[in-house]
Amino acid sequence: MTSHLRNELMEGRARLPRVGSVVELETQHPPYAVIGPDNEPVVPVVPYLRDLALNDNSPATARSYANDLLRWFRFLWLLNVSWDKATEGEVSVIVGWLRTAPNLQRRRTRPDAPEPGSVNPRTGKRYLKAGYAPATINHALTVVGSFYDFHRDLGRGPLVNPVPVSEARRRALAHHSPMETVPVFRRGRLRQRVPSTEPRAIPDAMWDEFFAAMNHDRDRAAVLLYVASGARASELLGVTPADIDWPGQIFYVVSKGTRLREPIPASPQALVLLAAYLDAMGMPAAHEPVFRTRRGPDKPLTYWAMRRVIQRANDKLKTNWSLHDLRHTAAERMANDPHLTLVEVRAILRHADLATTGRYLHARVEDLFDALQAHYQRPRIQLSIAPGYDADDFKVVFGG
Repeated sequence: MTSHLRNELMEGRARLPRVGSVVELETQHPPYAVIGPDNEPVVPVVPYLRDLALNDNSPATARSYANDLLRWFRFLWLLNVSWDKATEGEVSVIVGWLRTAPNLQRRRTRPDAPEPGSVNPRTGKRYLKAGYAPATINHALTVVGSFYDFHRDLGRGPLVNPVPVSEARRRALAHHSPMETVPVFRRGRLRQRVPSTEPRAIPDAMWDEFFAAMNHDRDRAAVLLYVASGARASELLGVTPADIDWPGQIFYVVSKGTRLREPIPASPQALVLLAAYLDAMGMPAAHEPVFRTRRGPDKPLTYWAMRRVIQRANDKLKTNWSLHDLRHTAAERMANDPHLTLVEVRAILRHADLATTGRYLHARVEDLFDALQAHYQRPRIQLSIAPGYDADDFKVVFGG
């Protein structure tokens, strides 16, 4: 029975029971807990998440890791395997399930929804596939592997980490300088191949129609600020009146990576729209986010609500732009501006690695198409002999 269940899970045909949950705690160390079927915290997860918080990881990281561990423990509960008896066999089961099972967060209910994984004919972007992305699977392996590393260092759990690793890669990266190119190694067993894709920015012509699809000053101000500054989605949504320097045309955000309050630029047009929105809606308190809901109780605009703004524009335009594409658009515009250096663009975008900024330094397909059309329409250059030279002499010297 167990062998049959493992095969069914690995092929994505068995359903993983949604038992347990991740709950937010009133403590900071840890900020979250994984709750088991008995409505009690899963004991081995508590010190791991506490250590994660004590090592100055953000609460968002703790929540993400807790969700990955909840999924792992759901497999162990279903297979009736104790966490400290887990082997690579159980890891293989979860990898197989993640490769084949549908991702419930990508479930489409509309009958006219595009086929998962298909390409949008207008944008050239693929829609998300129905399952879990390779990067998601690798992240899950990283979390589970670090969980067992933590307990092994304390003399608990299995002696051999059930998640296989590439020892050569681990040794090389242990003393790797961030200024050096990361060497290429073979993937560790069960690790998925993550395709390398170019960042997808909104072309200028399509940007005009996308901006015109915004039907409120709040939404127009938000998308313009995203494209002018390259701010991440959650960073901009946290901006308060105290964070805006109107004369200096900058605003301050709490950076995702460093969690420091850092200045980023704002375009005059975006600030004009933001001022019009605040003038109509009223200025919130100094410590409250400026972007608010328009209907229902007054509260800050959430990431999911802002994402819905983008989805409504997509429905109208038959496109599939994402909220993060606005940051890609800002980065590509800045990186390809001859008046900005790559180092300056890196500082504005707050990238940790210059190579990340360099990914945006390329010719866009749309620009190449326009350049080729101009090339095709140019008249063919006709060679002629300068006045004063005899055509017959040219034929003798250079050939007919």
